[in-house]
Amino acid sequence: MAAETNWYEIDLDKNPANFQPLTPLSFLERSAKVFPDRIAIIHGKARTSYAELYARSRRLASALAARGIGKGDTVSVMLSNTPPMLEAHYGVPMCGAVLNTLNTRLDAPIIAFSLDHAETRVLITDREYSKVVAEALALATHKPIVIDYDDLEFPQTGARLGAIDYEDFLAGGDPDYDWQMPADEWDAISLNYTSGTTGNPKGVVYHHRGAALLAQGNVITASMRKHPVYLWTLPMFHCNGWCFTWSLSVVAGTHVCLRWVRAGAIWEALAEHGVTHLCGAPIVMSTLLNAPAAEKRTLSNTVEFFTAAAPPPEAVLAAMAEAGFNVTHLYGLTETYGPAVVNDWKSEWDALDGAAKAGKKARQGVRYAALEALTVMDPETMTPVPADGQTMGEVMFRGNVVMKGYLRNKKASDDAFAGGWFHSGDLGVIHPDGYIQLKDRSKDIIISGGENISSIEVEDALYKHPAVQAAAVVARPDEKWGETPCAFVELKPNAETTADDIMQWCRQHLAAFKCPRTVVFTELPKTSTGKVQKFRLREMAKAL
Repeated sequence: MAAETNWYEIDLDKNPANFQPLTPLSFLERSAKVFPDRIAIIHGKARTSYAELYARSRRLASALAARGIGKGDTVSVMLSNTPPMLEAHYGVPMCGAVLNTLNTRLDAPIIAFSLDHAETRVLITDREYSKVVAEALALATHKPIVIDYDDLEFPQTGARLGAIDYEDFLAGGDPDYDWQMPADEWDAISLNYTSGTTGNPKGVVYHHRGAALLAQGNVITASMRKHPVYLWTLPMFHCNGWCFTWSLSVVAGTHVCLRWVRAGAIWEALAEHGVTHLCGAPIVMSTLLNAPAAEKRTLSNTVEFFTAAAPPPEAVLAAMAEAGFNVTHLYGLTETYGPAVVNDWKSEWDALDGAAKAGKKARQGVRYAALEALTVMDPETMTPVPADGQTMGEVMFRGNVVMKGYLRNKKASDDAFAGGWFHSGDLGVIHPDGYIQLKDRSKDIIISGGENISSIEVEDALYKHPAVQAAAVVARPDEKWGETPCAFVELKPNAETTADDIMQWCRQHLAAFKCPRTVVFTELPKTSTGKVQKFRLREMAKAL
């Protein structure tokens, strides 16, 4: 029989009227036209409307284009959570260039590596970071155009490094600049370097499609209605602020900039501006809860707090709820545009007892609506592990909010995408209801006497101790057992306990072979995003 004609494939082609590349840039254009007078940015005493943010972003794009910056060029920024950082998220890709947000906590050699690896054409830098940036520029072989940002709301004393000031640079741009939609939604929009613990970091490349989808995914996941007020406790350099830099323009929300994460400033902003949402690592929760009573404020509304990294202990969740926050646990990686997994809470779980509820809270959860697939597989056979909550495998992602790949690093990209899935490097289990739970990073599993010990499980037990504010567990080399758990513990203010007490506590909550053989009391070394630097702890454990 002759094949039937498929009329759905005839004379129904893509054309400019029915197909446009996805990009988050159009979100700002819409909000500026629909809500031009709505406050887009609060920074100190300064206020910027959506019409002004759009015009300033176009000025930046125009000024960059006038310097010959366009598709395939990298513009790096060394900025804290300030208005120019938001303008860069729109203005840089508006001229076709790629935005590289530098981690403001990095040292000069790593910054120099990033500038050279990205072949940065323009660097916009805050005077607060002049010293380290000057050292990086001296080390770098690539010599970008340097533009200095002077924060008039919070003046800095750092030296000027370039020949032009940011405001003067914008003044030379056109506020009506005819900015570019990407020719292809697969075009790169940003470059984010992973905070590598050994060797040089990898450059993670995002595309316009993924940025648009994750930005909208955040709106859905965070239940953001029209005009939310978002407080920037999360660094905007971290995964482009988990793409919330673009999310707010979807709903014409207000960005409340926070130059420094300090307890008093956070509480003041929460109360003064009616903040509805914020994100941050667990350290931000500790900062809020441990603030002096004089700095805390009564909140007029419940604030949605989104946190990643380790799941918050039940006691912390209860304290946050009492203080006026609803905490939601997210999970993701730089390679997935930030969070792509959410612990989607079910109302029936509210009726569970404390232990059962804590068990549900400890899980990372299920995929974002913007992610196509999430699973746990045996990385050798690439087959899913049983959904029994026990069998460990590697957490894997697939979808449009997975990076394009690693810049100029084909081998690393090929390894990460082996078998058609993104390999996270995180070990976990999948429960019968489909919710995943992390057990460890593959490199953080402790193998003692042939037994696998999850550092996360030991840390969970430590966090339940009433004197413990933060804890991290790593392997310590041991002649007899190969390695044993070594616990690094940070105590709550004014709290006291002993190593023997901590070990006795663990024996009550864990199998004997999982208990720490060593306890060290110290302030935990953390990254700028609040993640514990376990590679440093491993070095400390080896030196004990």
